[in-house]
Amino acid sequence: MRRSTRRATVRAAVLAGASLLAFGCVGVGADAAPGSAPTEQQLAEYIAAGTGSACTSGSGAGSGNGSGDCYGGSGSSSGSSGGRATDTKGYGPVMTSWVAAFGYGLANPDATPPGANDWNCKPTAEHPRPVVLVHGTWMNAYNGFAYMGQPIKDAGFCTFTLNYGRSDLIQGGGLGSILPGTMGTGYIQDSAKQLSAFVDRVLAATGSTQVDIVAHSQGGPMSGWYTKFEGGAAKVHNMITFGATNHGTSLDGIGALGRAINNLGIDVLGLVEIFVGHAGIQQTIGSDFVNELNAKGDTVPGIDYTIVGTRYDEVTNPVDLTFLKAGPGAHVTNILLQDGCEQDVSDHLTMMYSPRALSIALRALDPVKYPQLQCNFNPWLVGGGGSL
Repeated sequence: MRRSTRRATVRAAVLAGASLLAFGCVGVGADAAPGSAPTEQQLAEYIAAGTGSACTSGSGAGSGNGSGDCYGGSGSSSGSSGGRATDTKGYGPVMTSWVAAFGYGLANPDATPPGANDWNCKPTAEHPRPVVLVHGTWMNAYNGFAYMGQPIKDAGFCTFTLNYGRSDLIQGGGLGSILPGTMGTGYIQDSAKQLSAFVDRVLAATGSTQVDIVAHSQGGPMSGWYTKFEGGAAKVHNMITFGATNHGTSLDGIGALGRAINNLGIDVLGLVEIFVGHAGIQQTIGSDFVNELNAKGDTVPGIDYTIVGTRYDEVTNPVDLTFLKAGPGAHVTNILLQDGCEQDVSDHLTMMYSPRALSIALRALDPVKYPQLQCNFNPWLVGGGGSL
């Protein structure tokens, strides 16, 4: 390719990426309409051109997964495979504000969220399934569920959680992994194996045959990978996700722009990965992980899905990418947090500190006892009704 032609091609890709950046930002501002973003299909058709999963066992970066493809592939080149899951220790306080909870979680990375990990808890006939809480990228069990953990336990559920995807800088966790409280940064396939082992421990301890999962952000697609490729389909009844990157994210357009340039053979996402880690890159639209996760449909038979998104999500955007389409034998309820409650302006992180989000989780877990949804003011960024 002549240099002038290549420059023109790159310029076109940058302009296209800038357009996607504008699309990705729709829904973040207070006056944005949820239907104004482009559809998943429109974004995927553009970004997926040239990102086909050509990654086969033994090629690319990373180690092989259960379905035969390698972990690395397009836009995933820095660091090695690795990471681990760990148990929580001790209990942190109940928090109503995301800001306060996040700070506490950074300083106390192994803290247990209130209400979780009572290994002597036995499910009742009314609530026979224990609930597994799954945090998101750069989060941990505590700051992911410092608000929701205790109310779910108080509602009569045995509740459990873990810290997964603990990867250091050498293992490809990104610069954020330098902070002790940032987890969920390793390869998502590795994290799904960690979740699988944890669910088996919960089932053995409680004597149950199935669990319900409440997941945030990466926790959604990671749990989805578990049900599709790690034997979790028969072990999960309810899958309840908040801001899940189920079909990837534009990362405010950065991921979309990077993938467009990657399609020209210039590995910019590999450089970005040094900063955001393996899991961050895997969650961009058109990644090998996202493509394989959804290649045979969004759902698996036998699972009831409750998928919650917020109009003001600055991470999982456009917000429609979080929603699922029901396949055979599955039931899906997609919920926009602002439907019927405009004063809840939760963003990607503060939605886990939203009374309305909590009431949605409780209704999904027990619709008879908790049929009503709450509606409260919950501000962007801070959460906790505006109070720290």
